[in-house]
Amino acid sequence: MNLLEKEELIRVKAEELELASAEEVVKWAVEAFPNITFACSFGAEDVVLVDILQKISPSSDIFYLDTDFHFKETYETRDAMAAKYALEFVKVSPIITPEEQALQHGEQLWITDPNACCGIRKVEPLTRILSQYEAWITGIRRDQAPTRANAKKVEYDSKFGLVKFNPLASWSSEDVWEYIRKNDLIYNPLHDQNFPSIGCEQCTRPVMPGEDPRAGRWAGSEKTECGLHK
Repeated sequence: MNLLEKEELIRVKAEELELASAEEVVKWAVEAFPNITFACSFGAEDVVLVDILQKISPSSDIFYLDTDFHFKETYETRDAMAAKYALEFVKVSPIITPEEQALQHGEQLWITDPNACCGIRKVEPLTRILSQYEAWITGIRRDQAPTRANAKKVEYDSKFGLVKFNPLASWSSEDVWEYIRKNDLIYNPLHDQNFPSIGCEQCTRPVMPGEDPRAGRWAGSEKTECGLHK
């Protein structure tokens, strides 16, 4: 299938799957693109998708970007989920260590140049791992941020050159938590401490009542995305 044929298939399926359930989107994704992976950050949306994927295609790869800067609760959530589902998350690390980054770019690059920090610790590792696949699944939702408002349930990801599935695109935060409660899922305990969106420890703060759910990410800067999603 050439690129034009693939883009046309994606356009047609995006229309067909718009009203489909997350399970139906995942089922078609793994059947149409066996060489697929899921990017897991262990946030609320992603624990839902791990559960769905384990029920539909337990052999599909699931990876996470280990920035070396995650909260201890995030690593504990990873370990608890790995034990529950008897699976091994694929760890993807930056090329350089935090110590090497400090020597090359100065201390606290996440403050002096957050885009550069995300580029080193997230975007480059993601680009490297996705080059091994023809499709990927993410947990983004349209109501998370204006930059995600037009996300389709299936689209061509021109940034990374592969097919991208967003099974929860039409879900609300309430939908996510209803699924978590109904299925008694493990989730990051930071969500119970006013962290609706959880990134690296240095760049994430609690969100106060009335604030935008992503206000805790890169607080004090104009940055709103880490660069993983165009």
